[in-house]
Amino acid sequence: MSAKPPALADFRRIVVKVGSSLLVDSGAGRLKDAWLASLVADIAELHRDKRDIIVVSSGAIALGRAVLKLPKGVLKLEDSQAAAAVGQIALARTWAEALGQHGITAGQVLVTLTDTEERRRYLNARSTIGKLLEWRSVPVINENDTVATNEIRYGDNDRLAARVATMASADLLVLLSDIDGLYDAPPARNASANHIPLVPRITAEVEAMAGVSGSELSRGGMVTKIEAGKIATAAGTHMVIASGHVDHPLAAIGAGARCTWFLTPANPVTSRKKWIAGSLEPKGTLTIDAGAAAALRRGSSLLPAGVIRVDGVFGRGDAVVIRGPDGAEIARGLVAYDAEDAAKIVRKSSNEIVLILGIEGRSEMVHRDDLVMAGA
Repeated sequence: MSAKPPALADFRRIVVKVGSSLLVDSGAGRLKDAWLASLVADIAELHRDKRDIIVVSSGAIALGRAVLKLPKGVLKLEDSQAAAAVGQIALARTWAEALGQHGITAGQVLVTLTDTEERRRYLNARSTIGKLLEWRSVPVINENDTVATNEIRYGDNDRLAARVATMASADLLVLLSDIDGLYDAPPARNASANHIPLVPRITAEVEAMAGVSGSELSRGGMVTKIEAGKIATAAGTHMVIASGHVDHPLAAIGAGARCTWFLTPANPVTSRKKWIAGSLEPKGTLTIDAGAAAALRRGSSLLPAGVIRVDGVFGRGDAVVIRGPDGAEIARGLVAYDAEDAAKIVRKSSNEIVLILGIEGRSEMVHRDDLVMAGA
């Protein structure tokens, strides 16, 4: 393959997925403290280098069943939910203490499938993650197993991590795994299987190489990792699958350890802008004044003070067309208010929003990250 693998140092915002089998000793039912300390040391090094780090961590159910001394084997849904309720406390404390050793604040975010698929919840989760990163915290994210049912759950944190990566506009997703990457056949059953160091594009042939899960604690497997890769690369996020069965696994990737890179031709911002511009049906129109139009062209967000009229029926997170005073389309974006509230705050300053609506709303009507200029 002619493409060259990237380097860990190339990326600004990195999502690191950690599975249960790496974090929890299945025999003893306790955390692998030394390994976790080495991983967190790697995270701290990247954090000191001004990179944004997000952790997607499994382990709540495994820890909970250990604390509760539940028998081995498959748990009923209600047992898993209760075990997760106990284990989530231990998991959150573990990450908070481990990151705290390096002066880093952890922020826990629990999500369900609905939170990443329903637009209003998606925007709320995205905003929370963005604020934590702005504060230089490390969000630690897990599926909310205490309320998720079989019908509305991811069931594995590979795909969840990919959704989080796209939600946060990350440019790299790291899947730390039981295996050091993709092989052209399951290596556990085929000694002559060849390691694939680089996947420029996920094709049907690549999908056919995926094996099955071989871990008691993991609900994933190579199949879900490839599915995660499809989600991530379609949104402009590179992905790497690497072994977690080494100390300092992120440093190992940086030093060139064996792994598999999945490349994307785009970047998160470009992919998101294309999605906003072409994939969403506008639900309404915001007409703005000349000053706001000039500010948008300079790369600013759209503030309520610059909006002179609201048309259409839309909800928060819907796509809207933004038109100048002459009626010409200037941009499209995802609006931060529903139509009724948006109409109440046109021509108002941001500090008047709480007085008018009775809530501390967004200061922007359309944030620049959720906006694409016409013709861009």
